[in-house]
Amino acid sequence: MATVMHKTTASRDEAKAFARRRMIFAAVLVIVAVALPWIPPFTGQDYQRLLVTGALMAAYAVAFDFTAGYIDIVNFGFAAFVGLGGYTSGLLAVDLGISPWIGMVCGAIVAGAVGLATGMLTLRLRGIYAAVMAWFVGLALMGLVRNLPDVTRGSLGLSTPLLLNTSDNLPYYYISLAILFLTLLVLMAVIRSRIGLAFRAIGQNLASAKASGINPTRFLVINFTLSCAFAGLLGGFYAHYYGILTPDLLATSHTVEILAVAYIGGRGSLWGPAVIAFPLMVITGLLQAQLASLPGLELVLYGLLLILVMIFRPAGFAGLVTSAANRIWKPQPDAPESVVPAA
Repeated sequence: MATVMHKTTASRDEAKAFARRRMIFAAVLVIVAVALPWIPPFTGQDYQRLLVTGALMAAYAVAFDFTAGYIDIVNFGFAAFVGLGGYTSGLLAVDLGISPWIGMVCGAIVAGAVGLATGMLTLRLRGIYAAVMAWFVGLALMGLVRNLPDVTRGSLGLSTPLLLNTSDNLPYYYISLAILFLTLLVLMAVIRSRIGLAFRAIGQNLASAKASGINPTRFLVINFTLSCAFAGLLGGFYAHYYGILTPDLLATSHTVEILAVAYIGGRGSLWGPAVIAFPLMVITGLLQAQLASLPGLELVLYGLLLILVMIFRPAGFAGLVTSAANRIWKPQPDAPESVVPAA
């Protein structure tokens, strides 16, 4: 009995220590992210623009990983939902004079509603079939944007009002960082709830999830809708940060870029893609500036990194950090029981 109590106490202490280390790690990451614009060379406007891009890509990858990593559905139409949110917010601002802040929320609602309809139609399928159907929906949305120039301005591009009346990238960085934190915290809270347990069960073994009484279609649609809603919110920010929208925003190549960041960061972790997006965006941005004569170089880099990750570290950056932490903080072996001689 004493041995059982000792092991239970030790496991509780170990769990508390793990949670404490995780909180410290998260706090360090937040502090670094907040302080980055004040650390050279990120004090310059060009580098701060890369930081905004990094925060935006991080939020994209988190929302994408919420679906790909937990219900095992790759949404190849993800970029189309980003564009849908962007065009919704942009058109509301241009045609109706609605504030971009309100437009961003409207973009999230519209993208979430279309995601709900798409999920109800496609997520009864599984695997590659659901992914292809989502891709077709994305292609249809891109075709509508391109072929309705009277509404969307087509390939000429839609000029949208900026979110702030300034050309300084610093406030935009902190807004994008706040949106990233919001996306991460909300989706992590969902994953740690009972709904998240259902997501994990469906993603790991659909047949077992059905046998335990879970309605797969219901939870798949919930997951897909939430992911698309955050994609729309981020699309609204994109529209009012860059000030221009073109149909290329909805292209599948944009989805592939997001997919690469999510998988390199660590599929099914949420925080891994959020962290790895920053160095990837800075590196690719600098490469694009130095090697402007080689368009698409970032996709080549992502492809090479994906190959290396799949071969040597399938769990990605998050798995690498986790394994390193486990080596540093090895669990302490149980203390041997003392032997009391018989009287």
